[in-house]
Amino acid sequence: MRPKRIIVTATDHFRLRQVLNGSYAQAADPQTRRDLDTELQRAEIVDSLSVPPDVVTMNSVVELRDLEDDSLDVYTLVYPSRADIAEGRLSILSPIGTAILGYRAGDVIEWRVPAGLRRLRIETVELQPEREGQYQL
Repeated sequence: MRPKRIIVTATDHFRLRQVLNGSYAQAADPQTRRDLDTELQRAEIVDSLSVPPDVVTMNSVVELRDLEDDSLDVYTLVYPSRADIAEGRLSILSPIGTAILGYRAGDVIEWRVPAGLRRLRIETVELQPEREGQYQL
């Protein structure tokens, strides 16, 4: 089965390429770096004004349901320098951060994490910066 095409804004794509070449990525797990690179390669790149309002972009606030235990968590997808899982700020260089980028509310994602395979559903994109007219976060 082919993976679903994801949508990434041109601004996020450019910045994430910079992240992959920076010190945070060099310190991250090599598999996570490869996964993010693969996701960026397969992404449909769109202008920030054209991104659908239910797509997870950088700095989006998302509600994720774990389909194994039915738990619900809310995270903000952030660049590595702003990451703080205790505050709900999930780094793009974390396995789940990489997994949700570019998917839409309602999508189910299966992703390998250190503890095994996780199945998550994006319940809602509570806040998407582009939807709010914030294009330079």
